[in-house]
Amino acid sequence: MESKSIRVRIYGSEYPLRVDDEDLTTRAAEHLDKMMQDLHAQIPDQPPVTLAVLSALNVSEELFHVNQDNQKLNQNVEQEVRSMTQLLQRAMEGD
Repeated sequence: MESKSIRVRIYGSEYPLRVDDEDLTTRAAEHLDKMMQDLHAQIPDQPPVTLAVLSALNVSEELFHVNQDNQKLNQNVEQEVRSMTQLLQRAMEGD
């Protein structure tokens, strides 16, 4: 993929970026902007840097939750594959 120059707006500031996936970066910037706007609505007296740090923490927590869910899903799939393999082996031995 070839990198492309884009501009994104997050919490009122515009950032020029060089990205490989314009759509992904744009969606990520929109997600972060919404998160900062929502936090500002909840705690309006906080400076932008605090909102950015809290948003980064929220994004990190989201990532950890997704990783945990993926690990559990992978474990479940591995268990199902082991069970199916055992069933197939038994079926083949029964012939």
